[in-house]
Amino acid sequence: MNPREQEVLEIFTRTGALLRGHFVLRSGLHSGHYFQCAQVCQNMEAVERLAAMLVEKVRAAGLRFGTVLAPAMGGLVIGQEVARQTRSRFIFAEKENNALVLRRGFVLAPGEAVLVVEDVVTRGGRVQECLAILRQAGAAPAGVAMLVDRSSGATRFDVPAVSLLEMSFPTFPADAVPPELAALPVQKPGS
Repeated sequence: MNPREQEVLEIFTRTGALLRGHFVLRSGLHSGHYFQCAQVCQNMEAVERLAAMLVEKVRAAGLRFGTVLAPAMGGLVIGQEVARQTRSRFIFAEKENNALVLRRGFVLAPGEAVLVVEDVVTRGGRVQECLAILRQAGAAPAGVAMLVDRSSGATRFDVPAVSLLEMSFPTFPADAVPPELAALPVQKPGS
């Protein structure tokens, strides 16, 4: 783990955002670890630092954009801070009938360069929904930026993607949860 990743992990640990127990993730998979980014997002100093590191990685990757799109709820705080630090427009997608959509008068222009920002990605479902929204509107997805990639790079997108931390905590389908994890009370903290 490099010093930047150690700093990110320390921020998540210090703020109580990295939880241990038995969790059901939004994907339906079970895990002994959960990133509760709402905990880290209470601390604006931590949010500013994480966003600054993420912006640095986005710039190093050469991603160019004028708008940031974040899926609600998880990506809202970090997406808005990335937009603030890059002086970009910020919009978000929210659930309607269990699918992400643009509401509240948000409109994308054809060719508009948009960066999708998310807090934690396991399988990338919400990011894929955001990319589909962009393409349907004729916008140009510039890339994806995330705080944590729980798949250690295994989850792929058809646009460039950067993350501050790549970790692969084991996940299990509901019918294959190991006995030691199954013995713990199940929590579904929300995403």
